[in-house]
Amino acid sequence: MTDNNPYIEVAVTLPVFNTYTYAVPEALKEIIAPGKRVLVPFGKRKITGYVLGCAKNSDIKGIKKIIEVLDEIPLFPASMIPFFKWLSDYYIHPIGEVIKEALPGGINLNECISMHITQCGTQCLDQKKTAPLENEILCILSVDSCRQQDLSKKLNREVHNSLICKMEKNGLICRKREINKPVTQRKMQRYIACLPPAIQDKKLSAPKQKILDTAAEYGEISVSELKKIVPTAASHIRKLEQDRFISVFNKPVYRDPFGETVTPDLPPKLTLDQQHVVSSVVKNLGNGFETFLLAGVTGSGKTEVYMHIAAAAIKKELSVLVLVPEIALISEIERRFRARFGECVAVLHSGLSAGERFDQWIRISNRQCPIVIGARSAIFAPLTDIGLIIVDEEHDTSYKQESRFRYNARDMSVIRARLEGAIALLGSATPSIQSVYNVANKKFNELSLQNRVFSQAMPDIHVVDLRKHKDFRGTRRFITSDLQKAIKETLDRKEQVLLFLNRRGFASYPVCAACGEALKCRNCDITLTLHQKDNAYKCHLCGYSLPSVAACGNCGSTSIKRLGMGTEKIETTVKGLFPEARVARMDRDTVARKGTLVKLLKGLRNHEIDILIGTQMVAKGHDFPNITLVGIICADLSLSFPDFRAGELTFQVLAQVAGLAGRGTRPGRVILQTYSPDHFSVTAATDHDFMKFYNQEISFRKAFKYPPFSRMIQLKISGRDREKTRQQAINIGKICDALKKENSEYGRWVDILGPIEAPISRKANRFRWQLLIKSEGVDLLHRFVRTLIFGNRLHLSGNPVKVAIDVDPFFMM
Repeated sequence: MTDNNPYIEVAVTLPVFNTYTYAVPEALKEIIAPGKRVLVPFGKRKITGYVLGCAKNSDIKGIKKIIEVLDEIPLFPASMIPFFKWLSDYYIHPIGEVIKEALPGGINLNECISMHITQCGTQCLDQKKTAPLENEILCILSVDSCRQQDLSKKLNREVHNSLICKMEKNGLICRKREINKPVTQRKMQRYIACLPPAIQDKKLSAPKQKILDTAAEYGEISVSELKKIVPTAASHIRKLEQDRFISVFNKPVYRDPFGETVTPDLPPKLTLDQQHVVSSVVKNLGNGFETFLLAGVTGSGKTEVYMHIAAAAIKKELSVLVLVPEIALISEIERRFRARFGECVAVLHSGLSAGERFDQWIRISNRQCPIVIGARSAIFAPLTDIGLIIVDEEHDTSYKQESRFRYNARDMSVIRARLEGAIALLGSATPSIQSVYNVANKKFNELSLQNRVFSQAMPDIHVVDLRKHKDFRGTRRFITSDLQKAIKETLDRKEQVLLFLNRRGFASYPVCAACGEALKCRNCDITLTLHQKDNAYKCHLCGYSLPSVAACGNCGSTSIKRLGMGTEKIETTVKGLFPEARVARMDRDTVARKGTLVKLLKGLRNHEIDILIGTQMVAKGHDFPNITLVGIICADLSLSFPDFRAGELTFQVLAQVAGLAGRGTRPGRVILQTYSPDHFSVTAATDHDFMKFYNQEISFRKAFKYPPFSRMIQLKISGRDREKTRQQAINIGKICDALKKENSEYGRWVDILGPIEAPISRKANRFRWQLLIKSEGVDLLHRFVRTLIFGNRLHLSGNPVKVAIDVDPFFMM
C-alpha cells in the first residue's frame, strides 16, 4: 500500500455487488495491506470488510474511515484478488461473499443488536409486576444479554417484535449494538520457561526443582506436557512464577487433523507411459500457463504421476494444489503424499473442525506447506508461487457446489492456473465431455495412460439383462443367479467382492397396501426411504424422518409395503445368502463419523472384509487390489434423470466401478445387471471404449445445442408461498421475453427454456421453479442475465421469493 493514497478499496460481507472506498486513519497506515480484514462502518452497522488494494483518489467528501485492522498478516495473498474478482464477475456473485466463502468459517466480526435488562426491569422482576411472558424474558436477560432470535430459542416459543417494542417503551429492556466475537480463533496453550538465574537462598521442594529442571531442559514447555512429567505441577506453577523462577505465557498451538503417522516411502520406478507423461508436464513447469488432460485407464498409476510432477515443482520452489472430488478420497491420497513429502502437506476440506481448518489456513498463509490437498473448497487455498494445480477425477460432479456461491472447482482450477501462470493438470479414467472437447479444440493438451501399471488386462464384463428377471420374486430380482454364482466362486478362491448400487437405505419406495399412497416427506415432494438400522423412514433431501412403525398419512393403515431397494437391503440379503462372509457397507450412512472411513479402508486392505457393498462413493479413485469381482446391481438408475448429462453420468460411474476389478495380480470380472443392455452408455462401458461413447454423445449435444456447444445459466426460483413463487417465475419469464423482443441480438442468439416447475417441485418447504437461459456466446449470455438482474432490479434474496443464479448448472432437479 502506498503512503500517498489515503483510500482503500474494500469488499464487505454483504450481498452487494459493489466494492467501497474507505479512508485509512494515520495510525493504521503502517499495518494496512491487501488481504487483511478490517472493521468498517456500513450504514448504521459495523461489519467485516476485506482490503483489495488502493482505491482511486476521491474528491467525494465524507468518506468514512475504517475502525480497525483485524489481522496481523494477510489472510490471502494479493495475487488472489484478481481471482476473486474474476469469480465474482463470471458467477454473478457479490465479491465480499465470494471471499467469505473462500476463508475459514467463523472468523468475521459483525455488529448485532442485543437486548439488556434495565434497572427498572430488574425492580419489576423483583416485585413481580410484569406479565408471565415478560417475567420469563426478564429472568433470562437478568443472567445475560441476548439477541431476539436466541431469546425465542431459550423460551422455545416465538417472541413477537411487538412485545419487545412494548417492553422497551415501558423501560423494562433496552437494545444495544454490539460487535459479536469470532467463533474461530487461534488455539492458545499455557507455557512456562525458566527466567535468568538469580541468587536464591530458598531451598526448593523436589517437585518444584523437577519443574525447573524440566523447563531448563526443554527451553519452554506446555503446562499440559509438564503435568505428564510432574503430575502435581499445576499446584506449584503460580508460586514459582511469584518467586520469579519461571515465566508463564500463552502461546498459539496447532490443531493436528492428520491423526496417525505414516511410514515414509520411496518413489517406485515409472512405466514408460508414466515417464512420458511426467516429462511432458515437468518441462513446462515454471514456463507459464498450460492445461493438460490426462486420460488414464483405471489402475494406470495416475496418482504416482501426480507425485512425481509435484516433486519436480517443489524442487523448483513452486507450490502445488491437489483437488480430489470427495472428502472420502482425501485420507487415502493425503497418506500417500505425506509418506512421500513429509510434514510439508496441508489439507483443507469441510470435514475438518473449524479450528483445524483455521490452523491449516494459517500454516499455508505462512508458507509452511507448499503442498495442499483438499476437496473443492481447497481451490481457495492461500498459496503463493503456484506451479501446479492437479484435479483428480476431473469429471466428477462433486466439484460443483450447489448452494450459496455456486462454483465449479474444476473450471476454477484452470482459471487460477491461468492467472498464476501455472500448470493445470486434469486427470480421469473417464474424462468429461467438456474437457475432451477442449482437447479437440486445442485448448487443452492431451496426455494418456493406456495400460495398467503391471500390464494387467481390463476386467471382463458380463451383461445380465434384468428384463428377463422382472417376473422373479424376492432376492432373485436383484441378486441374479449369474451374480450369486460369481460371488460364491470368488469367495471360494479367498478373493474380495464389490457390489455397487447407487442408492442408500433399505426400501426406497414405501407404499400403503390399503390405499396405494406412497409415504412422502412432509417438507419435500419425494418419497421417504426406509433405513432399517435406524428404524426410521428418512428424507434424503431435508432430513425429515418418521418412525418405521408409522401409519399411512392418507388412510391411517399400518400395512406398508417396503418396495424398492438400497445398499442396506443388499447388505441384509447378501448376509443371508453368504452367512460365513464378512460383509461391510460403504455409503454416507456408515462413514458419517470421523475415522470410520479410514477404518473401513484399512479393513479392506488387510482382507478383514470379504464383500463390500457401496454407493458411488466407492467408485471415486480408490484402489482395492484384492477385489476381483464387481457386481453392479442396477446400471440404469441415473439414465432416467431428466438431465441431458444422464448418459455421461451413467457411462462414467459404470466405467469407474468396473475398473476397480482386477487391479492386483489376479484377473478381474464384472457382472453388470441392467434393464437397458443396448443403451450406448452401457455398451461403451462394457467395451471399455470411451471414444465410442464420446462420438455418439457429442453428436447428440451438437444437435440440441447443449454444452459444450452452448453455455447455460439457470435461475432457481423458490419460496414458501406456492402462488407467489409461481407468479415470480412467470414474471421473470415475461421480462426475458421482453428483453429478446427489444434486442435483436438477444432474440436471435439467446434461448429461454421455461419457466417451469422443478422436477422436485418442493424441497425443505420451499416451492421451486426454474428457468434455463442458453446461448452459444458466453459474453452475450452473461450480458443478457446482467440486464435481467440489474437492469430490472430483480431482487435475488427477496422475501418471500428468492432467485438464485447458477452459472454452468450441473443438476437440473
